[in-house]
Amino acid sequence: MAERKLTREEKKVLYRRLILDAAKNEFIRKGYKEASIAAIMDEAKLGVGTFYNYFASKEEILLCLLAKLMREVAQRLAQMKKAGAPAGERLKEGCHLMARLLDENQYVLALFLSVGRGEKPDAHPGGRAAAHPEAAAANAKASRAPQVKDLFLQIIEEGQAEGSIRSDIAAPMIAEMLHATYQSAAFSHAGVPFRENFEQKFQLLIEGMKA
Repeated sequence: MAERKLTREEKKVLYRRLILDAAKNEFIRKGYKEASIAAIMDEAKLGVGTFYNYFASKEEILLCLLAKLMREVAQRLAQMKKAGAPAGERLKEGCHLMARLLDENQYVLALFLSVGRGEKPDAHPGGRAAAHPEAAAANAKASRAPQVKDLFLQIIEEGQAEGSIRSDIAAPMIAEMLHATYQSAAFSHAGVPFRENFEQKFQLLIEGMKA
């Protein structure tokens, strides 16, 4: 029996997945900066011209891969909430899972850290459009990226409402502190690996945010 030909939509989904998987492999082997579009497409066994039918740039692939990791965390948190897990438990699990995924996929770590503040495209003092081209580019990237602090903000607010997380500190500030803990672990000079570094600092932060 002859194999059924893929429809156009099925082919689009398949090619997109092949490119993302190939990019992930190249990023792991060479790092984000050294991985080229040509090498990614060679790994995917597709022509270089096909790349631009699915992605505008290598950075867009990185945004997609980070979003995929964050969806994995969000799905786990949703499962825990459905099972009745309290906010504090969900917050710990989510933060530990994010640290593990970042440790295993360190090519997205720099992007994760750069978009953690969740800035809007025009956000800056005075409320006017950013004049500097580099600032405009950074804000545009942040607007397209999954917003890191929002991943845990709702859980923190729920924990404050149920009385397990102290409410004398604003929830957005605690979310920013969580992101800063990932940042501190990434740039630490303590000689402790990223994940272990984060876990120890996170424990200190958890103790401080308890009601």
